[in-house]
Amino acid sequence: MRTLPLSLTAVLLAVAPLIPSSALAQKRIPKLPGYDECPLGYVNDLKQHCNSPIYYEVKPTAGKACDSGWMNIGAGYCKKKTLGIF
Repeated sequence: MRTLPLSLTAVLLAVAPLIPSSALAQKRIPKLPGYDECPLGYVNDLKQHCNSPIYYEVKPTAGKACDSGWMNIGAGYCKKKTLGIF
């Protein structure tokens, strides 16, 4: 069995996060009307968006409680729980 050289493996691992995917869509979310802060896990870009280095699946609460399997992270957003805890 042939294996890749260590340097080639390192390059492939370093480039993988740079490849666009649909998962990158919620690393940057808009601030919702009426909120000046960002939800938990996001950083204010001092404009109209919030950014996170980690992908979170989020959705606006629309003023209602979060659905089952989702948790309120503030600023009008709910985050999908992963592994049933966070």
